[in-house]
Amino acid sequence: MKLTFLGGVSKVGPLSMVMEYKNTTLIFDHGMLPADPPEYPMRPPLVDLAFLTHSHLDHCGMIPSLVRMCDVNVLATHPTLEVTELLLYDSLKIANIEGYPQYYDKSDIKRTKAAFDLMGFNSKRDIGGMEIEVHSAGHIPGSMMTELRGEETVVFTGDMNTGNSRLLWGAHPVKCDTLILEATYGGEEHKDREESEKEFLDDIDDVLAKGGQAIVPAFAVGRTQEVLMVLNDRDYDVWFDGMGRTVNQIYLNHQGFLRKGKALKKAVGNANPVHSNKSRKRAKEAEVVVTTSGMVEGGPVLEYIMNKRRDPNSAIFLTGYQVEGTNGDRLLNTGMVHDRGATVPVECCVKKYDFSAHGGHSELIDFAHGCEPEKIVLMHGDKRELVAEDLDEYDVRLPVEGETIEV
Repeated sequence: MKLTFLGGVSKVGPLSMVMEYKNTTLIFDHGMLPADPPEYPMRPPLVDLAFLTHSHLDHCGMIPSLVRMCDVNVLATHPTLEVTELLLYDSLKIANIEGYPQYYDKSDIKRTKAAFDLMGFNSKRDIGGMEIEVHSAGHIPGSMMTELRGEETVVFTGDMNTGNSRLLWGAHPVKCDTLILEATYGGEEHKDREESEKEFLDDIDDVLAKGGQAIVPAFAVGRTQEVLMVLNDRDYDVWFDGMGRTVNQIYLNHQGFLRKGKALKKAVGNANPVHSNKSRKRAKEAEVVVTTSGMVEGGPVLEYIMNKRRDPNSAIFLTGYQVEGTNGDRLLNTGMVHDRGATVPVECCVKKYDFSAHGGHSELIDFAHGCEPEKIVLMHGDKRELVAEDLDEYDVRLPVEGETIEV
């Protein structure tokens, strides 16, 4: 069996991996990293079938180009299909606005939607002399790990999380001979989730006691829903804005992929959606507003920040990883934000919380041990060597982009 990584292996970039097994060529994910400028994977070979682990752009962002080139089906779950379609159209719109290269058009997205072949967790298929089974990856709703059983058993995790969150149950180890494991948080441990949530809510209480507003930038996919569930613990006046509104409904339509679908429905019902300029004006005076984008790069979030940027009693509470060079990173490190060609100071408090949907270092190690593999391939992380050091009893591989290895 041969593995070739086209991107996203030595860092958290646009992930794409090709697997050659006997006479079958498979590809796992084919993403783009929405940086400035965007990053893309290498050109893929002709493949027989594609697997899409989940709907974040660094995994799904170049799937339409792949489908156009190879005319292949894409195995994924139902939530992944619907959210991917939403994000692809949005990505195309941003490319038009920013003048970035466009490797597909709306007709390609429609063709891609028709190419999806849907699977549920623990369902099985026979493909190319292998039995395929997909399992929950615990990352975002619908995210899947793929188990391939042939002469040997291989597991490709994609992004995964072993801890239980309000939204999802954590992923469980799957026994295999070769484990292809993400290492996004190699060398880093996560703070206890309950402690993070309590700190987040207590800080909001402090802001509201001073008469300020809490602005919560959140990723539309997964993070907005979890944040709304956390906020529902207290009696706040909460509004939510941006793409998260649509993603909320997609997930509520597929509650079988959630840990607590009724709790999400209640949290969404207790918050107020922004659906017009009039309601956005009301949201600007609310106690808490949850809005895209999570890295403060686009969407309605800048409008809310500019409205309160001179108010030292208000706060901007970041709930996810901030890529270097983004507005979220700029806010954390300089207290400045870039908007409409100008970089301006923000007098609000800025703070970040650990609501990660990835396993931390210890969780990665424990998961690997639980899979009992002979060989481990580490991907999607810039500190993979730290994970490899704690897995030195295994045959651990650290391929680089463009390299082909045999396992």
